[in-house]
Amino acid sequence: MRFDIVTLFPGMFEGVFGESIVARALQSGLVEIGFVNPRDFSLDRHRKVDDRPFGGGPGMILMAEPLYRAIKSVRRRAHGRRSAGRGAAWAGRPRGRGSHVVFLSPQGRRFDARVAAELASREHVVLVCGHYEGVDERLRAAFDDEISIGDYVLTGGELPAMVVADAVARLVPGVLKKEEAVKEESFELREGVGLSLDHPHYTRPRVWRGKRVPAALLSGDHERIIDWRRRAATVATRRKRPDLIG
Repeated sequence: MRFDIVTLFPGMFEGVFGESIVARALQSGLVEIGFVNPRDFSLDRHRKVDDRPFGGGPGMILMAEPLYRAIKSVRRRAHGRRSAGRGAAWAGRPRGRGSHVVFLSPQGRRFDARVAAELASREHVVLVCGHYEGVDERLRAAFDDEISIGDYVLTGGELPAMVVADAVARLVPGVLKKEEAVKEESFELREGVGLSLDHPHYTRPRVWRGKRVPAALLSGDHERIIDWRRRAATVATRRKRPDLIG
């Protein structure tokens, strides 16, 4: 799949996407990430993209036209890729065809595992990073979705874009070395539990500072291990996040 990120600060993403799982996904071609700067679409010779709000008040507002032109250019390029039929990233995906434009703001729907899976089913996601006091309301029609990573305010949409891209990219088939790793993580739907946290994990040594690994995990009995993990996940969810229990 492909992400295009509309941002005033593309340099912020270099370190994050240059390491670990996302970097491997980019190198393998399973995921593509591009960047578009609204300043490149400004009609002002100083590349101005913001202005004072009508009616007064503090701060500045992102103007509609530069963002609109930036989003339109991304959609046009994506359409050209599909028409040309080039690249595995655009082939064989029966659902979610077309560009899905997401505006990242504190006012959007809450980002969670379900939303990540929904976005992962799409072939092209455009993440638009807000800034200042917001965007001109007349631009809202250009967005297909509005997403928030939490009920707090950040200096811009770049950090949320990193979070969303990371969470979604790892759900793309082939990105993780073990496909089952996704199914066994926190915030997955489990029968009889609802949305559940992951079970506790243990590794060597078997005894650490007097604390032992649960016997079930050392038994070699596959069914016993599955049962222990299911019960332990339920206990962990009830203790840490009772709000998730269905």
